Amino acid sequence: MQLSDIRIYPLKSGSGSSRESAVVEPWGLAGDRRWAVIGAGGDDLRLGEFPKKLTVTARNLADGGLALTAPGMPDLTLPPAEGGQRVPVGFSGLDHAVLAAPQAHGWFTWLLGHPARLVWLDDPRRRPVAPRHGGLPGDTVSFASDAPLLLTSLSSLKRLDEWIIEGAAERGEDPPQPLEMARFRPSVVIDGAEPYEEDGWAEVRIGEVDFRVTVICDRCAVTMIDPATAMKGREPLRTLARHRKWDGKTWFGIRLVPRNTGAISVGDPVTPLRRR
Repeated sequence: MQLSDIRIYPLKSGSGSSRESAVVEPWGLAGDRRWAVIGAGGDDLRLGEFPKKLTVTARNLADGGLALTAPGMPDLTLPPAEGGQRVPVGFSGLDHAVLAAPQAHGWFTWLLGHPARLVWLDDPRRRPVAPRHGGLPGDTVSFASDAPLLLTSLSSLKRLDEWIIEGAAERGEDPPQPLEMARFRPSVVIDGAEPYEEDGWAEVRIGEVDFRVTVICDRCAVTMIDPATAMKGREPLRTLARHRKWDGKTWFGIRLVPRNTGAISVGDPVTPLRRR
């Protein structure tokens, strides 16, 4: 097994970009999800309600600022938020974040058609991984949902696509196009495992970095939004509910907490260290 893709999402719920390598920090990949969009009251503007966030491409700048692009919007370059105003936020385990430059708020308000502000997480060590998601004392996370990293497998996606095609045939429908892995918003994608083999892992090593598996990832309606069009369909939850549903939820991928830090690169070996 080997690492086949690494994806960074500078903006929570924004589009991701593939990298050949990345640095693993205690709270996730360096540069991943340190920025987020909130409402006027500090609430998280969730992707399911505001799918246009998927159309935003955010790029971390060397000086700590952020570059933003989106279809139909002017490009925007923001300075670092360091030293900005602290405001209350509604993310679990976190009481406040730092406001970005004022021009960001108008940009996102126009894009989403809803009052919005951009915030930066100054210190990810302030946000713990929730115990209900497998967090232990000392585990921390950025603005990412529930764990520092999410691992998915190409073979598991291939099996899911096969199930979707089988279901379409049973309904007399034309076979759909394969799903993009981007729907599942992984941090790392592996190749060479058996389909859903990752479900049974308790610890895994990627390159020279060890990870503890906290939980299998339960999937929400966000996966039904096509990242290319921001339009919502019925897959993959319809098919996951048929083949991968238990405890009232559907499941795809596993959540990881780093045991140590270091660099990982595409092509690194992936080795399960302990199974459940």
